[in-house]
Amino acid sequence: MNATPTAIPDVLILEPDVFQDDRGAFFESYNQRTFETRTGLARTFVQDNQSGSKRHVLRGLHYQFGAPQGKLIRTLAGEVFDVAVDLRRHAPTFGQWVGVNLSSSNRRQLWVPEGFAHGFLVLSDWAEVAYKATEFYAPECERVLAWNDQRVGIAWPLSADPILAPRDQAGRLLVECDVFP
Repeated sequence: MNATPTAIPDVLILEPDVFQDDRGAFFESYNQRTFETRTGLARTFVQDNQSGSKRHVLRGLHYQFGAPQGKLIRTLAGEVFDVAVDLRRHAPTFGQWVGVNLSSSNRRQLWVPEGFAHGFLVLSDWAEVAYKATEFYAPECERVLAWNDQRVGIAWPLSADPILAPRDQAGRLLVECDVFP
């Protein structure tokens, strides 16, 4: 597995070693020892989540305040534009974002550390996204950063109006959000 820092160095792109032959392909999607060795991070994942979404669905930007989650995200089918926004007030990258295309064909994963908002836009007709989380889901801690906050300025690759859940439509601007120290 290769671990490559993004423009926000704490957010990592992980690319597995893929073994292919005439029958198909095999790779380890997660190995704790490899993850720790290649990233230098010791994390315990306590929950796995999966969602399926159609083209133009935009999910996010979600985070938990009070019970922050680190997330290891991958796309099982289709393609998404996956985004992480730094909500750590004292980080030099506070309010900045990174976006990465994750697909079933490129097999990339994105490590989004605690203290970040996360979301994605579905680029294919259908996408299945799975992620591991370092903290249990706590609905009372759930927060949503507005996907279209001009201060953050995410360059979503939109080809139509995004399809949003009511909670994502009601996301708050960065200046109104609970942020991490």
